[in-house]
Amino acid sequence: MLITLTPISDGFLLLNYQPSTFNLQPSTFNFHPSSFILHPSMSNTAEILPKHQHPLLTLHSIPAALVALRFLIAPLLLLEAFYGFGRVWFMTGFAIAFLSDIFDGVIDRRLGVSTASLRRADSWADVCLYLCVSAAAWRLYPDEIMACWLPLSLVVALQGVWWVVNLLKYGQPASYHTYSAKLWGLILFVATIALFGFDYGGITLMLVGIVGIVHTVEEIAMTLILPTWTHDVLSIVHALQLRREFRNLLVYLDK
Repeated sequence: MLITLTPISDGFLLLNYQPSTFNLQPSTFNFHPSSFILHPSMSNTAEILPKHQHPLLTLHSIPAALVALRFLIAPLLLLEAFYGFGRVWFMTGFAIAFLSDIFDGVIDRRLGVSTASLRRADSWADVCLYLCVSAAAWRLYPDEIMACWLPLSLVVALQGVWWVVNLLKYGQPASYHTYSAKLWGLILFVATIALFGFDYGGITLMLVGIVGIVHTVEEIAMTLILPTWTHDVLSIVHALQLRREFRNLLVYLDK
């Protein structure tokens, strides 16, 4: 397994362990156990926070605030679709939500606070946002949606399979944040702007379905490959590498 104890500014340390080669180097920093508390999360990750420092009062709370912002904006977009506050408000809110999705990942990696709980919340925020956008699109643009019914129906069906596979194997949804997920997110952004801003579906909605199918199939395969829940696995190639390292570790431990 990979066990990393990462020094973070403002006195934070982060303890992660996941399937990979063993890598623990406490000599690179000063670690005083009496100054920290260990808070286990739902997965193979634990967070170590200073006992006397509230996380909401630090710079490290910015990524969590951006995730929370996305949760807040999502239902407002749905309300706009039903009550018609104007497309400018919808486009502005969606753009803010999309930018929050970009910057929460950039900031948490820069600050070294990319934890399993935060990445899991980020995934749920994405689900909430695009479920609301999808419902709004169906409410306002049913003809454009039906014109691309086949690829969109396939991606919805595969997303259902994705959920079943992950819940059966891990008991929770995956949070891989793959390259294909980033590409799909970009295409979803372009398609949403085209649809709600310019009343255009066509090619952009077709691409949403096609890229969504490729992305979902890749992540289903990754779940079947990986022996345990692991966040931030960038591609199926990385998943295969993690599985090999996990098997090598088991062989080493059996010696």
